[in-house]
Amino acid sequence: MSEWWTYTLSDFLMFSPRTYWRLVELYNRDFWPLQLPLLAAGLAALWLAATQRVQAFRWVAFGLSAVWLWVGWAFLWERYATINWAAQYVALAFAAQAVLLTGAGLMRSNAAARPGTAARGLGWLLAAAGLLYPLLGLAAGRPWVQVEVFGMAPEPTALFTLGLLLLSGQPVSRAGRILLFAIPLLCLLLGAATAWTFLN
Repeated sequence: MSEWWTYTLSDFLMFSPRTYWRLVELYNRDFWPLQLPLLAAGLAALWLAATQRVQAFRWVAFGLSAVWLWVGWAFLWERYATINWAAQYVALAFAAQAVLLTGAGLMRSNAAARPGTAARGLGWLLAAAGLLYPLLGLAAGRPWVQVEVFGMAPEPTALFTLGLLLLSGQPVSRAGRILLFAIPLLCLLLGAATAWTFLN
């Protein structure tokens, strides 16, 4: 029996890249053309977040909450969990993020904090990366039916959410901001680890 330190991430992967991308393809086909209004909603949310008004943040938070619930249920729980048992726990984390976003949206505040220039720049970059994420799949040589889209797949949704949180000047406490950022960041780390195993 091999020693534990000789294992790599790919040794823990329970499915092949081909299986995963076929799952994404079937998922996209099942819900086409939902991807188009989701991208349009993303653009509207980006504009709202950029206004930095408290009411705008509330609408953005409620919209993102719905998206996190959708991805958690439709993709992670209903589909991804069929090939990866750990996805059901990620789905629960997505539900928790939806609750946190709803709570942040319900909080009353007279003014939103103004993010600094660096935070705004990073926010625009992350939000744009979330919306343009499908181009990454196309650049990798996958067909359009296998691309991952904001509001449909975890990683672009997490990227976009982080961007909007940085842009919006959300009227929540520092501890609240940490909680809002934690699950999207963990989602991106898991996605990066999975992508790494696909390449090795």
